[in-house]
Amino acid sequence: MSPTRWGPPIDVLPYFAKEEQALMTLLSALTPEDWTRPTMCDGWSVKDVAAHLLGDKVGRLSRGRDGHSAEAPRPGEAFPRFIDRINEEWVVACRRLSTDVLLTMLYEFMGQTTEYWAQLDLDVLGEPVSWAGDEPAPRWLDAARDYSEFWVHHVQIREALEHTPLEAEYAEPIADTFVRALPHTLRDVDARVGKQVGYTVTGAGKWYARRERDGWVLDRGAPPSRTPLATVTTDLDTFWRLCTRNAADLDRVRTTGDENVCATVLGMTSIIV
Repeated sequence: MSPTRWGPPIDVLPYFAKEEQALMTLLSALTPEDWTRPTMCDGWSVKDVAAHLLGDKVGRLSRGRDGHSAEAPRPGEAFPRFIDRINEEWVVACRRLSTDVLLTMLYEFMGQTTEYWAQLDLDVLGEPVSWAGDEPAPRWLDAARDYSEFWVHHVQIREALEHTPLEAEYAEPIADTFVRALPHTLRDVDARVGKQVGYTVTGAGKWYARRERDGWVLDRGAPPSRTPLATVTTDLDTFWRLCTRNAADLDRVRTTGDENVCATVLGMTSIIV
């Protein structure tokens, strides 16, 4: 299937370092009580989410940059369950670390991820991004997935601390990344070639998926057709919560067209589940 199914490339490299610095500035000012606050990640404190981010960073560098082969799913273990298990194992192990040690490790590895992505040809195919399809995906999409996960956990930490929201500029690529799951989400929707489904995130952009002979493809903009099969419109805050299975206010969602297709679109997830 042509890579056009994922739409135009996204450049997240300019965002990595700035957001990492914003997070480290926040974490460095926390009190002992702040580190223990619960987050929307069930059972995880602020410290646990920070430890998870460290695990993501060192895991990406070990696997991608250094070619290290880590453990694989156990026999009969589904991949999402495998991911949940190793994430939990890492977080539990990091509870043995002091916050000073955790901060030191975060400082050490933060910038290295940006350097890793900057050295790669992001236009070639790499690892699959599972929520966007099972086949190899362009590396730029994998990099955008990395950034979006970092952004979501950063927002979760700020909400747990009842802190000021993360600056809007850091959210610029988020909707454009998460919507890349739309063609895969629509894979079982039976529609004629040329039919279109639109998704608008107010203030962030418009996208549409178009049915081709070999599946759905994605592009930016409103659906060219005057009568798209379905459309969904919501704001960015509701959108990212829907895509990551966090609690979202469905009263802030507007839909038109085929109700079943709209329900499918609203079930779109842009994380491993």
